[in-house]
Amino acid sequence: MARPFIPVSLLACLLLVSTAGQAELRVNVEPANTAVRNNIQAFIGPVEAENRRDMWRQARHSRDQAIDAAKALGYYDVRVRPRVTGSNDSPVLELNVTLGEPVRLREVDIRVTGPGEGTPAFRRPDSPRLTPGARLHHGHYESAKSLISNQALRYGYFSGRFVESRLLIDAEANQADISLLYDSGERYRLGDVTFSDTPFTEDLLRSIVTFDSGVPYDSELLAEFNRDLLSTGYFENVQVLAPASQAVDGVIPVQATLSARKPHSLGFGGGYSTDVGARGRINWTQHWLNEHGHSRGADLELSLPRQQITTWYQIPLTPPQASSLRFFTGIQKEDIEDVETENFVIGALHQRRLKNGWERAIGLRLEEERFKVGNDEGDATLLIPSLGFNRTNSDGGMDPSQGYSLAFEVQGAKEGFISDFDFLRVTGAARGLYTLQDRHRLLGRAQLGAVASQSFERVPPSLRFFAGGDQSVRGYDFRTLSPVDETGDNIGGRYLVAGSLEYQYEFIDKWRGAVFVDHGNAVDSLEDPLETSVGVGIRWVSPIGPIRLDLAKSISDSEQGFRIHFAMGPEL
Repeated sequence: MARPFIPVSLLACLLLVSTAGQAELRVNVEPANTAVRNNIQAFIGPVEAENRRDMWRQARHSRDQAIDAAKALGYYDVRVRPRVTGSNDSPVLELNVTLGEPVRLREVDIRVTGPGEGTPAFRRPDSPRLTPGARLHHGHYESAKSLISNQALRYGYFSGRFVESRLLIDAEANQADISLLYDSGERYRLGDVTFSDTPFTEDLLRSIVTFDSGVPYDSELLAEFNRDLLSTGYFENVQVLAPASQAVDGVIPVQATLSARKPHSLGFGGGYSTDVGARGRINWTQHWLNEHGHSRGADLELSLPRQQITTWYQIPLTPPQASSLRFFTGIQKEDIEDVETENFVIGALHQRRLKNGWERAIGLRLEEERFKVGNDEGDATLLIPSLGFNRTNSDGGMDPSQGYSLAFEVQGAKEGFISDFDFLRVTGAARGLYTLQDRHRLLGRAQLGAVASQSFERVPPSLRFFAGGDQSVRGYDFRTLSPVDETGDNIGGRYLVAGSLEYQYEFIDKWRGAVFVDHGNAVDSLEDPLETSVGVGIRWVSPIGPIRLDLAKSISDSEQGFRIHFAMGPEL
């Protein structure tokens, strides 16, 4: 006769950790069950004894632990026979475990009642592991309770409670019933936001808040608010709290405690690549200079072929964490291969982070450029409106394991409207990174570009296209792929087509080998041939970011020798 259902005390949820058995403990399970064996080993842990007698003293306790570990996975019909083997100095505890039929779920009743019933805030656990016929697993039962409780906390059902929480087991019949009934109670709401003392105006601070007073509570809104405050660059420390204990009539006041960062910072940087050689950089930023959150800064970059200085002034818009207007001016001098340029620019850029994750930039700049390309010299004055979009998505860090980046830009000028001639320039770039089984990485890159102009010979080289180098076709030196003039000098092309596919393998921690193929060119006609190169490389994930060393060879032009490229920086 089957004994009646009786409530049992809840077994602790045991972590299923795959750990190797200790030398002093051996667990044999019949029929073979890796999950049960691993759970027993993890629950008992290391077993040590000075001699066989001490080991026998531990045997009974270890037997009871093994039985509990098997029950946690639904095996209530279990027998454990301990045995001590080995020498007296090195005793071994052997547990021989025999499993019967597991307990299976018969009735599963999981419900939410009250105002939260049927709302998106409460997602009923719908795992097949919690359906009639599934094997009982105490961890899955506890996970279902935790899911409901965590959803209640996230969405502000702070008065919610389990009015029924039962796991009933009939060990003789190998059956169990689950009954979880949760009363959500009323959902709390977020009230007004108050700020600690800061150097900024109340209007600026309130423009950062993206939710209205009285909105239903959602902890993600508070987390996003915290991130938005930090992303403005105004604060060193941010703490956003909405304690339910301070609620009045279901409305919780929001408190933002802020610590303004030091207004000035000075940064120094440097690097080396085979494209431009050694380079150094100094930047100064005043993160805020008045109560309205305006900022300004300057950047100086120096290398043998390129020298550049720029300054900028930025005004926050609404919301300041996602929108700004930047005014800038700069001078650049460049002497690379067959191209010499001197460029002065002044302009403005409206940047905005859109809700879909894209960054949009609308710009207008005035450029004055003097240049020498091969044997030709010229100068150009251009008023250039531009529109650009970019987006980067990765799993974070200096060395992400997967992600992608996309960028698109269109710019142009109209003759007679300050500009010397008409042109339209369109570019697009994409990168993708994917990691398989931790050690295998695939990296892809594609670049496209086109310039349309009836006066292409007047287009300055900064707007033409060149290929070759460590970020392009690596079988060629930096910017040595392009149409040439009658003397053989590279003068830049109307179109850019370039792509790359790379495979990396991490042979030891932080070190990767790479093989790659690059294909592309800068051309005046899309019917012109493209160049292909292949190569091998090594990657080191240094504390300051990935460092790359490549050896590449053109397979399109046998006269081209091997090219060595050295660079550092992120792969996305």
